[in-house]
Amino acid sequence: MSILKYILFISTAMFVLGACNKEPNTPKGLSELEHHYYAIFVPNNNTAVTATRSQTALLKFPVQFYSTNTRTYDAVCKYAVTTFGITPPAVRGVDYNVVDKNGVTIPSSDSTYTLVFPKAIQAMDTIYLKMLNNTTPGARKFEVHILENITNEFTVDKFS
Repeated sequence: MSILKYILFISTAMFVLGACNKEPNTPKGLSELEHHYYAIFVPNNNTAVTATRSQTALLKFPVQFYSTNTRTYDAVCKYAVTTFGITPPAVRGVDYNVVDKNGVTIPSSDSTYTLVFPKAIQAMDTIYLKMLNNTTPGARKFEVHILENITNEFTVDKFS
């Protein structure tokens, strides 16, 4: 019986040690995805957020930028505040403004904005919105979307 235990022990040890062998020449990733990054809302979901129009604190939408490298360029995540197909829509400049962390309005001609990640290093940033205390009765709605940004140097994609 002890010889059977010995054979079982040796077989198990060979299996465990054999499973730990790593291929040293395995590439880190696909070259076509070397400059492909992802940005997602944190937590990773599409949960609706409700705010009162008289709220004085900024609405904060944390964004995680995923990267494993340091680059010579800055990666840019684009986002938009939209009201397409939403009834009743909120109006930028009347119901809300997109602002920086200090509450200063960020101008935009087309409702798109950017978050810049220097040297494409993995980091967290935040989208800030300020409610403007519009006295018009009824609820107003809008959506914040991370947009795909494709350039010659990189792609910042979204999880959704």
